[in-house]
Amino acid sequence: MESTRARLSQSGFEGFVPVANLGTAAVPEEPGVYVVLLEGTEPPVFRVESVGGWFKGKDPSVSVDSLSDAWIDGAELLYVGGTGDGDSAGTLRTRLEQLRRFAAGEPVGHTGGRYLWQLRDRHRLVVAWKPVDSGEVKAAKKDLLAEFWDEHEALPFANLNWS
Repeated sequence: MESTRARLSQSGFEGFVPVANLGTAAVPEEPGVYVVLLEGTEPPVFRVESVGGWFKGKDPSVSVDSLSDAWIDGAELLYVGGTGDGDSAGTLRTRLEQLRRFAAGEPVGHTGGRYLWQLRDRHRLVVAWKPVDSGEVKAAKKDLLAEFWDEHEALPFANLNWS
């Protein structure tokens, strides 16, 4: 079976850089969709406390039971996000910089995907992106989530809802 990374590459995703390297990556100043992958199939080990930033004083940590319930064995794709769709005015570059900073413990507004920052292997997370016209971002994200749902009958680990 073809890897998730190969399928995403064939559909126009680029980057595939570790979260920590997003600050130096050539992320486009355009709207689009992005994904977070954990390559490999080792079972996860969850941290009790998140390393993510406390945005507006709120602890992003959830229970290990919640994390275990959301985990999908064998799935490389852990999160799907989008930006520049009218609801969020940012570009891929600004949104992924927020993701990087939140992952580093800074209090920035990127709580989407917060489950990621309770993975002990979070240093193995890679991010890929695909520029998409602003009017198509929501549909592109929904298509990625629907494709994942068709394969796993669940949303990706760190997507808590369809929006």
